[in-house]
Amino acid sequence: MNHQNTTPYAALVLRISLGILFLAHFGLKFFVFTPSGTAGFFSSLGLPSGLAYLTMALEFFGGIALILGLYTRIVSLILIPVLLGAIIKVHAAAGFFFSNPNGGWEFPAFWIVGLVCLFLLGDGKYALKSSTKNQ
Repeated sequence: MNHQNTTPYAALVLRISLGILFLAHFGLKFFVFTPSGTAGFFSSLGLPSGLAYLTMALEFFGGIALILGLYTRIVSLILIPVLLGAIIKVHAAAGFFFSNPNGGWEFPAFWIVGLVCLFLLGDGKYALKSSTKNQ
């Protein structure tokens, strides 16, 4: 097999794995920290508490969209600010390595790289709705 045959499958694997990660992070905020607890945390960072609900919605619907292959390129770009916010407001002060106390920004930065790669690759195999006309 050459790259032309395997690239759509690589995009599929990346799309599904990133989607699952977003759903897992939504689940943590929703089921463990609770929506009101997450809103309180956002407030403690100096952010509007309503941004917590927007973040959870983006993680949930974005994760589902990635898994199903709905407008993958657009969704990938929309989700990047969520991770940039996590880096800037939560993880930057802890340094680079995610193993540092309070978790560094290594993991969210790598997650952004994955989203950029998915944006460049496109929807991949078994996508329900393409972001572009030429896929």
